[in-house]
Amino acid sequence: MNRTLKIVGIVVAILLVIIIALPFVINVNSFRPKVEATASEALGRQVKVGNLSLSILSGTVTADDISIAEDPAFGKTPFVTAKSLKIGVELMPLITSKELRVTGITLEQPQITLLKTTDGKWNFSSLGGKAAEKSSAPSSGSSAPSNLSVAKLKVSDGKLIVGKANSTAKPHVYDQVNITVTNFSPTSQFPFRLTAKLPAGGSADISGQAGPINATDAAKTPFEAKVKVNNMDIVASGFIDPASGIGGLANFDGTLNSNGSMAKALGTFTGNKLQFSPKGSPASKTVVIKHAVDVDLDKQAGKITQGDVEIGKAVAHLTGTFKSQGEAQLVDMKLNGPNMPVEELQAMLPALGVVLPSGSQLKGGTLSADLSIVGPVDKLVITGPVKLSDTKLAGFDLGSKLGALSTFAGKATSNPDTSIQNFSTNARVAPEGTRADNLNLTVPAIGVITGAGTVSPAGALSFKMLANLQGGMAGGLAQVAGMGSGKGIPFSIAGTTSKPEFVPDLKGMAGDLAGNAMQGALSGGKLGGAKTGSAVDALGGLLGKKKPN
Repeated sequence: MNRTLKIVGIVVAILLVIIIALPFVINVNSFRPKVEATASEALGRQVKVGNLSLSILSGTVTADDISIAEDPAFGKTPFVTAKSLKIGVELMPLITSKELRVTGITLEQPQITLLKTTDGKWNFSSLGGKAAEKSSAPSSGSSAPSNLSVAKLKVSDGKLIVGKANSTAKPHVYDQVNITVTNFSPTSQFPFRLTAKLPAGGSADISGQAGPINATDAAKTPFEAKVKVNNMDIVASGFIDPASGIGGLANFDGTLNSNGSMAKALGTFTGNKLQFSPKGSPASKTVVIKHAVDVDLDKQAGKITQGDVEIGKAVAHLTGTFKSQGEAQLVDMKLNGPNMPVEELQAMLPALGVVLPSGSQLKGGTLSADLSIVGPVDKLVITGPVKLSDTKLAGFDLGSKLGALSTFAGKATSNPDTSIQNFSTNARVAPEGTRADNLNLTVPAIGVITGAGTVSPAGALSFKMLANLQGGMAGGLAQVAGMGSGKGIPFSIAGTTSKPEFVPDLKGMAGDLAGNAMQGALSGGKLGGAKTGSAVDALGGLLGKKKPN
């Protein structure tokens, strides 16, 4: 027994000596020129590798200070730099014949810079291109890249920098990037998974199949993937120009498939704290968009074939096209929302930069809109008809606000709320402000108010209106100031959206009165007769004049 134990001990000691000595016996640094040359040829870029070291126990060769050169068209800063590269190798071929057979590659803490030109070309598009040209067989016309195959490729704790080539715009940084590829071969399909921490918080998890690698443009490599994104900051992640005023947090759960030239995205977008205007504030309600989008990668253009927008029980439908033009993103879309519950939309008004009179809110009824959305994302122009039906502006007494017209409108009807039977207008919302044409407001307790006007980006109001009053509002001067002829009472709305001011249009009133008086005289009436005279006297009182004795 003792003899057996001694033999076992000697064998173990010899093995330990071999394990310790082999790294010194096998000079793995002698492989460095070959590693650099092979990698450079495979990628079509200069690859530099630092000191190599061998670990027998783990069966890995470690290389320090890795760098992969950038495409010269994009600059001189390295495309990839990494703290270290671990290469799994088969030990027996390495020991017996000094042949390097790779089983796995792990790139640790790399920094990868992805740049895109205005015409859609990426800086990684040319990877492997030169190798493909050399390995192409003229007789077969094949453009297959290198026959390199690796059981597992990994990127561990990387940093991904995504930006625009030759641009002063700040790039977007994605941290804790981890990529795993199994059974990698550039000539066949291979499984992959990518996870990353997004700028300003959030996470992304993308998994699926990719390949074979496109030999002439790596960016056109086909793939099919499942995509899950949580709490992505829309602006910080670089998908929207900050100047557009659009922002918020997004979740996405769906699929993304590409054949290299055409891509299709299907899934559900869920938005929280969304904002759609530079003057807006984050919405308190969640927006869900079930969508289908086709993208032409060559033309950098796409089409939304399905865009069902849900805000609670309110549903609208978004369709249209988008494209890149230089650094600008242009859209041409339609948004149709028939009979949407107003109270569901109430929480979205601040996000759109819409401010109701202070202390008021909409209750009940429906809103319908058929809008055209065109132009650059940061300078959108939205036009189309908008209609409110059977709703109430609670907390706003329109009757008392029209009290400024009481001198010629009779006794103002007072009510803490304003019931709206109908409100319709042709709206135009643009960076320079909002315009409302063909405005028509029917308030049963007051009458019909028509007109047009503008709202400045700061919320200043400038409207010219005409009120056809009824009931208690239609008294006094209103009876002779044109209402009888259907002209109505002219007035203007100034102030701001949060504090509107209703101002009588005295010049318009005087014109109507003079017209009525002239009409009476021409028809044989007495200028200054009972009816006309009372109207002139009332106008004089409105202007601060005394009645003559």
